Amino acid sequence: MSNTLKFIDMVAREALAIAQEKCTFIGTVDRQYDDSFGKTGAKIGSTLRVRNANQYTRRQGSRVMDVQDQNESTQTITLATQDGVDMRFNSAELTLDTDSPSDVAAFSKRYIEPAVSVLASGIEGDFLEYATKATYQTAGTAGTGITSLVAPGAARAKLNSSLAPKSERYIQMDSVTMGGLVNGVASYFNPSNALSNQYREGMIARTAMADFYENERVWRLTHSDDVTADTDAAALVTDGGTTIDMHTLLPVAKQTVGSVFTIAGVYDCHPETKQAYSWLKQFTITAVGATTTTVSPAFYLTGARKNVASSTGGDLATTDFNAKTLTFVGAASTSYVQPIMYHKDAFQFVTADLPLMDDAHKCTRRTQDGLSMRVWMASDIRNDELLMRIDILYGMAALRPEWACRMIGAAG
Repeated sequence: MSNTLKFIDMVAREALAIAQEKCTFIGTVDRQYDDSFGKTGAKIGSTLRVRNANQYTRRQGSRVMDVQDQNESTQTITLATQDGVDMRFNSAELTLDTDSPSDVAAFSKRYIEPAVSVLASGIEGDFLEYATKATYQTAGTAGTGITSLVAPGAARAKLNSSLAPKSERYIQMDSVTMGGLVNGVASYFNPSNALSNQYREGMIARTAMADFYENERVWRLTHSDDVTADTDAAALVTDGGTTIDMHTLLPVAKQTVGSVFTIAGVYDCHPETKQAYSWLKQFTITAVGATTTTVSPAFYLTGARKNVASSTGGDLATTDFNAKTLTFVGAASTSYVQPIMYHKDAFQFVTADLPLMDDAHKCTRRTQDGLSMRVWMASDIRNDELLMRIDILYGMAALRPEWACRMIGAAG
């Protein structure tokens, strides 16, 4: 039994190490491991509530207090997805000396590494798609390849304008786009001392205030054959709401989740001063209903959370959204790969402990850097086999999508 436990612990350690190395995107975001999910007698269910930062307005030109109530809000991260990879081995395949590092390494290379690579790649791809669709800011010119630092520089400016911290910024970019960019500005991508400290795959270099990673899982947006739209005569926008009506002029079947658009006359504004920026506010479609479309971010027209303004910084009314031209980023019937720049805290990946079953004598769990993974083995006496499953329970969230920006370039 001791040899079996030692072997399964080695498998768990190897599996977790491989997942850490392969997860280029997950490894650069906020990874929260919440042990309250695993405490006996202190179960909190499958959701974790996270507080948003409070926002306030400034008192100007007066000594008289203008006391503001606390307006705390929360967002929820749900741990509802359990992914895994399952294997079986016969007796001949398991004739290993668990005290021999070479045998354990051979077992890992032959079985564990390809299995966990598939598991990690699938989870990372799903998370990267989710995060990109939740990101409403876009930089670059649709149809023009990213061969200079213009698009990354514009994305950097979008993060700055949203007051994202200037440390721990990253870019995930597919190899085709990265190849064109490196070829165009090769002098900016010389190796640095920092490279020797990187253990994740795909690290290229650091420039434009971000670490560049090559990642083939970068999500691709494909538009429908119609991206011409206006809001309806009654757009149904509310202060603090997330829905808008455009369905009579752009049928719901033509609307694509993840598409980014602007609304004529609706400008972005500074998160604190509320002064209007020189560009229109961008929104992304997050869900399509029968008569209204759900978008992000929400429309905040006044107060401490105000995020849209007129061209002069004035407050907008709900009627200012009626019968307005919508301009989508990109052309109809066209696909665009979506590299993304982000601050670490823009997105959250949360894991929790899966239980060790009472009758499972060959079951172990390991946690490292916010990732929790369980390995469970059981024998099948009828077929002289050992069954093994590797599982991870996780959830994902985009709590600060304003601290991220997509980049769009050549059509693919």
